[in-house]
Amino acid sequence: MEGGSFGGVEVLIAHPGGPLWARKDEGAWSVPKGLPEADESPLDTARREFAEEIGHAAPRGEVIELGDVRQKSGKVVTAFAVEGDVDVDTVVSNTFEMVWPPRSGCMQTFPEVDRAQWCGLDEARVKLNPAQAEFVDRLESALGKQ
Repeated sequence: MEGGSFGGVEVLIAHPGGPLWARKDEGAWSVPKGLPEADESPLDTARREFAEEIGHAAPRGEVIELGDVRQKSGKVVTAFAVEGDVDVDTVVSNTFEMVWPPRSGCMQTFPEVDRAQWCGLDEARVKLNPAQAEFVDRLESALGKQ
């Protein structure tokens, strides 16, 4: 999601929750994302995942398709941009469970996203998963052509 006018564009990025990501910053952030449900379009998947991970309905408006990237893990991520505004202090994510500490047998619950942040395009390129930084370049290109 993007907000502001070109030149002052900021993008909303999400930091993964859980102990494995707690001390990671550069290259660790992501666009809200997830797997599609049966017969769900990529845009509908993005809107649902935004709501689940950010705790707000995805903004409606003109959609800029940013295409796909393949992450180092092999996971393919599809992204879209829509102008909107979200108060990052009110982000509430869905949760997941995992054994923590490792081999302890103790199941703990963690938020899928522990925080979100608005940032400029250059900062987003540094903070995002390296493959997802391409989305910022594509957004900048799309906005430059409008």
